[in-house]
Formats: sequence, structure tokens, C-alpha cells
Amino acid sequence: MFKAALFDMDGVIVDTEPLHHKAYYQMFDEVNITVPDALYALFTGQSTMGISKQLIAHFNLELSAQTLTDIKRKHFKMLFENDSSLQLLDGVLECIKDYHANGMTLILASSASMPNINRIFERFDLDLYFTAKISGADLKASKPHPEIFIKAAQLSGKLPKECFVIEDSTNGIKAAKSAGIYCIGYNSLHSKDQDYSQADYVVSSFKEISYKKLEELQ
Repeated sequence: MFKAALFDMDGVIVDTEPLHHKAYYQMFDEVNITVPDALYALFTGQSTMGISKQLIAHFNLELSAQTLTDIKRKHFKMLFENDSSLQLLDGVLECIKDYHANGMTLILASSASMPNINRIFERFDLDLYFTAKISGADLKASKPHPEIFIKAAQLSGKLPKECFVIEDSTNGIKAAKSAGIYCIGYNSLHSKDQDYSQADYVVSSFKEISYKKLEELQ
């Protein structure tokens, strides 16, 4: 039986993608670059620092990755503080409470920066349920590199085979599978242009992966 759930955040717990999209495009405008939608779609699931490095290489920018990252985070913080429409995704809080009540260890493993993770957790009182949080922004490599999920499994104190990941992005799913961890692909209405073919199981509702139904996956 699974003993630990490793949650992605953006697109799984909360849909901040519209805010990130606005913040990125405000950053693009500020540094005078035009990023096609097809290129932007490839960034899903990656850290802001990793994306900034790719933008510098792609557009030959004479700016540091930290400068780009700071510009984007500035815009995101402003949007986050002024957008009251931001809510948890349907069913995720009930799922989190269900796992927690049944003794599962919950770990947050997100590419978001720790300040953004903490903003979400404070806004929705999620620290009550999670044992630890890890930010891909603090690691050497971004998803699809498996480092974040390897570390998340270690933080859970469980074996990788006792863990599962809930991910909504191509890069996140690749990271989970490269870490040797069972991966549930969450294909929500908010997920666009993502490949779920490598996921072990794909769902579109958290009701499909209640604690009781997890028994059927092993």
C-alpha cells in the first residue's frame, strides 16, 4: 500500500498558471522579447530560474538569469496579492484531508519558488497536512530531472516504491518516472498541451484517487 503522496502544486493543488502566464508575458514585454506560445508551452513544470536561463540562451540576452527571475517574480507577487479569484482546485482539499486522516505522509514537491509555495500554503492553511515542502527553485536541476522527487521521497521517510506522485505536466511526469516513482497524471481542465502517456495512471478528478481507491492501483 502507498504510504506517501508527493504533490506537485501548480495545476494540481491550485491553478496559478493564469497568474504565471500574465507574469511571464509582463516580464517578456519588460525585456523586449517575443515568446511564441509553442515555446512557452515547453516551459510548463520548470523552475523560473531554469526558464530564465533558456530565454537568455534562446534570445541571446545580456541579462543574468537572476535578473529575469526577479522581474518575473515581481510581477507574479503583484498579481497574487491583487487577484481574489485564486482558489484550490475542485476536490483537492478533500483528497488531501482524506490521505492525511488515513495516516499518509504528504510532501509538496513543486518547481515554484519557496516564497510562492508559502503564500499558497498560508492562504489555504495547508501546512496542517503536509510533513515537508521542497522547491525545485532551490535545486540544481529542474523537472524533468528527477532530483526533486528523489529528495521528496527521502523527506517522506518512505521507500520510493511506497510513494506516488500527482503531476499535471509532461516534465513533472518524466521527473517522477525517472525517479522510479509511481506517477498519477492529473489531466484537469487547466492542463493544456501536456503528454500523459508516461504516467502510470491518468485521472481527471480527485475522486478517482481517494485513499480507498489507491488500493486498486497496487
